[in-house]
Amino acid sequence: MRRGRVWATALAAAGLAAMVIGIVTTPPARSATRLPGNLAVFGQTSTIGALFTLSPSGQLQNHFCTGSVVDSPTGNLVVTAAHCMHGARPGRVAFVPDYSAGRAPYGIWTVMKVIEDQPWLASGDPDDDFAFLVVAQPGSKVPVQNLTGGEIVGTGTPGGQVVVAGYPNVQNTPVSCENNVAAFSATQFEFDCDGFTDGTSGSPLLAMQAPVGSAANAPPGSAAMVIGVIGGYEQGGYTASVSYAARFSSKLYQLYQAAEAAGEGESGL
Repeated sequence: MRRGRVWATALAAAGLAAMVIGIVTTPPARSATRLPGNLAVFGQTSTIGALFTLSPSGQLQNHFCTGSVVDSPTGNLVVTAAHCMHGARPGRVAFVPDYSAGRAPYGIWTVMKVIEDQPWLASGDPDDDFAFLVVAQPGSKVPVQNLTGGEIVGTGTPGGQVVVAGYPNVQNTPVSCENNVAAFSATQFEFDCDGFTDGTSGSPLLAMQAPVGSAANAPPGSAAMVIGVIGGYEQGGYTASVSYAARFSSKLYQLYQAAEAAGEGESGL
């Protein structure tokens, strides 16, 4: 069972040789929490949103997956699961941060580019089930991160306590859960929370602490750190109560670098 309807054919990103453990910068201020539960500890629900298909005239249609804004110099990057973006083209998908029951408090952001790596494009390798989206708003040069804040990208984490939030296809408000994430395999995480049905692919696994030995210099508790997104094994899982995520590794960092380069100069339509 897929955790998101399959939509966009992504652009291949050139692999960049890099061996690091984390990416950390200081994100801007974030909005107050709007989700129930423990996401309040992050004060960062504004970064998480639903992915929608767009009509030829640019109108929102159905939401089908989840994404979240990540901290970057360009300020216009969203991370999601790669399998979410199989089947349609850039310009026909939109990201709506903090979407709830028809409200789009941070606006509607068109996906301009999709960045995936070659192992995923070649064979659908579940260990590479992540993608970056470059997003922009018509007529605006303001990047989405200036409005929503951005999650620190963390790689090489062993797991631990996380908060996860996403948008099931069958409802117009997000679900969230706090639990421990554990190693399902050397390359995959597993966590158990009910309610994560189709549409929650791409939901970020958010931790508070940077991994030991990473480049993280932000004070503890200063921002959420995304360590994976629902996807990977079984494209996220066959049941609503057990979910999987490809562990963010050096491959993810290389893809982040490619996305950062792709995002330069992309501000508006």
